This record gives sequence, C-alpha cells and structure tokens, in this order.
Amino acid sequence: MRIRGGGNVLPAPLVFLIGMMNKTIRRTSVFVLLLVCALLIRATWVQFYDGKALADDKDNRRNAIETYAEPLGNIIVAGNSITGSARTTGGDLAYKRTYKNGPLYAAVTGYASQAYAPTQLEGIYQDLLNGTDSRLKTVMDTVTGRRAAPGTVVTTIDPDVQKAAYDALGDKKGGAVAIDPSTGRILAVVSTPSYDPTSLTDANTAGTAWKKLNADSDKPLTNRALRQPLPPGSTFKLVMAAAALEDGLYSSVDVRTDSPDPYRLPNTTKDLSNENPAAPCENASIRTALEYSCNNVFAKMAVDLGQDKVRAMAEKFGFNDTKQDVPVRAYTSVYPSDMDKSSTGLTGIGQYDVTATPLQMAMVSAAIADGGKLVSPHMVSQITDSGGDVLKNYDDAGTKQIVSSSTAAQLQSAMQTVVNKGTGTNARIPGVTVGGKTGTAQHGENNSQTPYAWFTSYAKAGGKQVAVAVVVEQSDAARSEVSGNGLAAPVAKAMMKAALNQ
Repeated sequence: MRIRGGGNVLPAPLVFLIGMMNKTIRRTSVFVLLLVCALLIRATWVQFYDGKALADDKDNRRNAIETYAEPLGNIIVAGNSITGSARTTGGDLAYKRTYKNGPLYAAVTGYASQAYAPTQLEGIYQDLLNGTDSRLKTVMDTVTGRRAAPGTVVTTIDPDVQKAAYDALGDKKGGAVAIDPSTGRILAVVSTPSYDPTSLTDANTAGTAWKKLNADSDKPLTNRALRQPLPPGSTFKLVMAAAALEDGLYSSVDVRTDSPDPYRLPNTTKDLSNENPAAPCENASIRTALEYSCNNVFAKMAVDLGQDKVRAMAEKFGFNDTKQDVPVRAYTSVYPSDMDKSSTGLTGIGQYDVTATPLQMAMVSAAIADGGKLVSPHMVSQITDSGGDVLKNYDDAGTKQIVSSSTAAQLQSAMQTVVNKGTGTNARIPGVTVGGKTGTAQHGENNSQTPYAWFTSYAKAGGKQVAVAVVVEQSDAARSEVSGNGLAAPVAKAMMKAALNQ
C-alpha cells in the first residue's frame, strides 16, 4: 500500500516507521524535560535550603574566615571596652578576639573562639558582634552584600563591684551576683576559679588550653554565678518566712510560732536539731528563728503550709523558671514537687531537692529590699550599631509584685537583726543599713563532704541600694570553720561596700 502526500507517494512501512520515531522522540523529550526539571528543583533546593544549612554549619571554614576577616564589635563595661581584636600573623583568619582583664570578666563575656562555639554574651550577640545581624545593614550593605560594621553590647556591670567580688572570693571556689533592686541591673557576675578567655581565641593554641581547662577538677569553665544550682541551705528560710506571712500563718515576724525543739519530721523517727543547741528556738518568732537560723521553726512551717503553698511562693521569686534569661540563660533553680511531709519539712531549710543559683538568691533579697517588687534582672543595658544608635534597650525591665510591702518591710527588719546581732555579723558596715541571711548547706551523703557556705543580703545608704548573693563551694578553711558568716558574708560585704561607694 502507498500513501500519496504532496505529490509524492510514501511506502506504508516508512510511514509506520516515521510514526514510531515521532512517538519515541516525544517520549524522550518528555523524559529529558523531567530530568531538567528535577535538576532545576534540586539546584534550587541546594541553593536556598541546603545552602543555608551548609553556610551555617559550624565546621564550614568559610564562616570562620568571614567572621574573623574584620575586627569584632566590643562588649562595654562602664564606658570602656573589655574586649578587642588583634591582627593575626599567619593563616586565613585575619583577626582574633582579645580580652582586657579576661579572668575578671570571663563569667560575663564568655569567649569568642576561632576553634569553638562562642559562649555567654559573646554567643548570644554573636551576629551583632560580627556584623551579620540584619539590623546593622544599611541600604548599600544590602545592595552590595557586604558585611555591616559590627555593633556593641553595653553591659550593666559595675567594675568596682565586679572587682570587689573577684578579689574577695580569691582562691575559693564559688560564685557571686549583685543586683540593683530598683532597676534590676546586674552589677556583678563572678565565678571562681576563673580562666582567661584569650587562651581560647586563637585556633592554633586553643586546643591545648581547652584540654587543660576541661581536665581541671575545679571546672573553671563553669559559670557558678548563673549556671551552678546548689542546695541553698538556710538562705531559703527567707522564702519560707515570706510564704508564712503572706498566707497569714503568722501575722508578723514577732509573734511566737508553734515550733517544738527538736522537731520530729512527720512519719519518721528523725528529730531535726539546730546548729546551736543553746539557741532559743522552741516556739521562736520568725525574727528570732532567722537570727539564730532555727531549723525546727522553718521545717514545721513548711509542713504546716504544705508543699503547694511553699512552691507557689518560691515560683513567685523565680524558682522553677526554665527560661530565666539575663540575657544569658541561667540554670533553673528548683523547688521540688510530689513529696511526703518529711521531705517537705526538709525543703523548709533549703535541703532535700531544693537548689538555687546565686542569681536566684540575689533576686530573693532584691525583691525584699525593694518593697516586695522584683524588677527583671539583666546584665545588658542596650545594644547599639556601629554609630551608637540604640537597637534595643533592656533597662525598661518588667516588674512583678512578689510580696506585699508590709511583708517586705518585716523581712527587711528581721534580716537586719541577723546582721546586727545574729549569724551574719561579718556583713556589718558602719553607717549602712544591712540585712542578710546565712546558709550552710549539707553536701554529700550524710553530709560527708564540705558544706556549701551561703550568704544573701541587701544594703542601703545615701539613696542607693544593692542586693547580693554569694556561695562558696570549697575553700582551704577547716570543715568546722565553714559557715555562711565565716566564708560568704565577707565577700558580700566587700561587694555591698563597692556598690554603695563606701
């Protein structure tokens, strides 16, 4: 058979072959088109999704090269930079971070390292300090894709208070925090033993320093002021007293309590005694119980109130807050739940599973000192761009009423008694109103290890006020000499004097 077309006649087999070829070409074309589409989709995915992941990968060398191609922005204390950048002598990283008085401010700054992820303020404001924060970009930066000039972090730290705490802690293992109760500004954050962040900045030498610091049994990289919750011992009795007064269990700090001495923990055969057997702790008032740190009073108080009421008051002060950012995230201070009565009694003296950081206990004293109000604590005042324009101001911090002004006034008075003639006499400052509370927290099974020494307090003079908390985990003092008054109160005193310019 033949087919006539256009004056020519094509054989039928050829027509069939051409038809088959057209079908094959069409199928091949569709297949190739699908492959092209798949390649385009994959390329787009890599560029806009995988590309960002690769760019953000901590092991991407290009990130380090870009970050350290120019000097970093700085962290400021009292108008002066405590950080800097130095030109390197070789390699592909042009600059490295430097620190002034590095060990003094390590608990504030953290470190920015060519080899390791940044920590503390260096980590939180990494993008601001290296110029990649979108708020720093000018129109020209956006058009050219150029990195913006880095910004600045302005802290609330008072260099005098910081140094007073650091010097007073000395070779002790511990932490300290100072807060201005009226503003929430954190004036000092100190952790000892400390380290020099400069030792970790250079990729060529950071590895050796890193291994040495992590091998140190004293754990100098741990921020004991913000991120080391420990049993607060008798300093927690301030929270207990606040709960009892607010609940109406006792009408004032001067009424007698119903507190046998010794106090037998419910459903046990264990009697809870006091450090000083001669102290007048039987049925003592809250004032007397704080003055002599009577365990029987506050253990029974916790049982009488019940764990739910105690927990509610603790949480008002900040316990169990999993997002306590200052802006460094502090470890959660804990008041436990699901306890029997005997365990609840032990929480009344800051034991069992109660834990707190120095920041948390400074917050307790700050709220009491400021009429029952707690201003959100913060150690950054503002962040600015390279021209000094404020990008964010943190000094407009929120305020919460924790206890009534009447309760706060009574607790202030009772804390003054502790310092004037009780267990906290080492914190007295002539001409200054000082209130405080000592704590000696048990450590180890059956209190087999050296106790933790605590002191939290407030001071007022000349229109100024400050609240502090200090914990000493370990010192060279004999076990019999370990106490909040003996070890922690002198540190708090030095900080309070510096804050009030005494």
